Order: sequence, then structure tokens, then C-alpha cells
Amino acid sequence: MDRHDDLDVRERKVEKRKDSSLVASTFIKYAAYLIIFFGILYFLINYILPMF
Repeated sequence: MDRHDDLDVRERKVEKRKDSSLVASTFIKYAAYLIIFFGILYFLINYILPMF
């Protein structure tokens, strides 16, 4: 008698998703972060640092 006869065997199918809208929304999010960061940096350099 085989020891594996009583095991419940389940198959899993993994599908790779290529969702271009997810990639685009992630790119837009990080691009917005960069624009905000450089905007704050520009503000600090041009308006706050000359006061010192």
C-alpha cells in the first residue's frame, strides 16, 4: 500500500497578469511623488534659503 493514497491533492494554476493599467497607474503615482518632491525642493531653494 502506498503511503500517499490518503492525501488530498490540489492543483494550483498560477497565471501571470500583464495589466498595463496597473503599471500605468503606478507610474503616475510615483511621477506625482517626484513632482511634489522637486516642487518642495524648488520652493525651499528659491524662497526660504535666500532669507538666511
